[in-house]
Amino acid sequence: MVVLGIILLVVGFVTSISVLWTIGIVLVAIGAILWVLGALGHAVGGRRHYW
Repeated sequence: MVVLGIILLVVGFVTSISVLWTIGIVLVAIGAILWVLGALGHAVGGRRHYW
């Protein structure tokens, strides 16, 4: 999710499409939150680890 968000950020920045930029920011934020929760040992979506 983080990688997809970064790709959308880059594409949105290069093409000046603000919708892609916004979606990229949201995906990076959600991916980072899930990554931190998984690293702390909390079950995310029924899984013990989130990659």
